Amino acid sequence: MNSVTMHADAEARANSAEGDRPLWPALVNGFRCRCPNCGEGKLFRSYLRSVDDCSVCGQEIHHHRADDLPPYLTIFIVGHIVVALFMGVEASYELSMWTHLAMWVPVTLVLSLALLQPLKGATIGLQWSLRLGGFGTEDEADRVG
Repeated sequence: MNSVTMHADAEARANSAEGDRPLWPALVNGFRCRCPNCGEGKLFRSYLRSVDDCSVCGQEIHHHRADDLPPYLTIFIVGHIVVALFMGVEASYELSMWTHLAMWVPVTLVLSLALLQPLKGATIGLQWSLRLGGFGTEDEADRVG
């Protein structure tokens, strides 16, 4: 499929009220910090500030509600990785507390900063796919409110 066909496909899905929104492609696109609809447009204009809408397909993104899930997932994932590595190193080597601090604080910071944006993107992709946080159709919003 060429890029023109992919772009037309993405526009059709964006404009279709009942279009299929597959979960896994939306999550992967979000994790890659790309638009969950077309997979081409940038999802963020700065580190954690999302764009108002996709520059490629026009999908509105400004109304997402990622809120607390990305930091929670970041803490959960980084905590498991760092604790497992710490315990492995502690079982294999006898290091001072200062050495552990010098190792694990930077690892924790780098992993946290590296995962936070992609996890926020995946959360936006999840919301888009499940039509949550304003990503539903206008008819659905009228029925609810």
